[in-house]
Amino acid sequence: MTSEDLLLSYQNRAFKYGDAIFDTLKYEDGYILFLEDHYFRLMSSLRMLRMKIPMNFTLNYYKDEILKTIKANKIGDARIRVTVFRKDGGLYAPKDNNINFLIEANKLSLKNQKEYKMELFKDFPVQTGLLSTIKSNNRLINVLAGVFANEFGFQNCILINENKNIVEAINANIFLIKGFNIYTPALEEGCINGVIRKKIIEMIEGIESYVIHQTKISPFELLKCDEIFITNSIVHIQSVSQYKNKRYGNTETVKLKKLFESFVLENKKS
Repeated sequence: MTSEDLLLSYQNRAFKYGDAIFDTLKYEDGYILFLEDHYFRLMSSLRMLRMKIPMNFTLNYYKDEILKTIKANKIGDARIRVTVFRKDGGLYAPKDNNINFLIEANKLSLKNQKEYKMELFKDFPVQTGLLSTIKSNNRLINVLAGVFANEFGFQNCILINENKNIVEAINANIFLIKGFNIYTPALEEGCINGVIRKKIIEMIEGIESYVIHQTKISPFELLKCDEIFITNSIVHIQSVSQYKNKRYGNTETVKLKKLFESFVLENKKS
């Protein structure tokens, strides 16, 4: 089905109320990367939002539907977006908790940039709590931060919560390196429970020379650390070159990126 063929009702709850969640996956070299982690996070999010999960919505079914979409689009490596929404009807209270879903497959375009400038987005805070950890369609803060970044020539922005602590980037989790200590906002700070975030934390925990901290991080720490990198399911690890007037090295980030790509390769083989 092409975008021209797609018809969504004006009663669609993702459109009317943002009553939906989405996930972004990477299909590369014939593999859907970290599919199980994505699937189980999706199931957890559906339960949290009290959406009814069909009995046939198994891991294998999910995989087959994604692969069918990739094949139908006749593309190789792909960026996949899956949107799951409650069925039409109702006002704030839905008539039906059953779900529909939409799978998109687009040609994978990787952009790992050398110059990557970020700035703090302070206009609207992310509210801490469990709802902030899931990828719901309520992304107005991210959209406004994206507009801000475009207007002022930044590649990305750093979001903060109501306590003025760092949460994440517009489209990625964030990590700070100071010496051999690596810091990332705890989930309690309102960041997305990212699959790549999880995998990188697991990897770092297995390296004796690094210590990982999931904690509260003040924006002042951005100016005190040695390196910053952000992570998501498409680019995996992106070095940050500048925040305000502070420029960063990337020595440890490059090492971590190489280790993680080796980890990804092993995951494909298994």
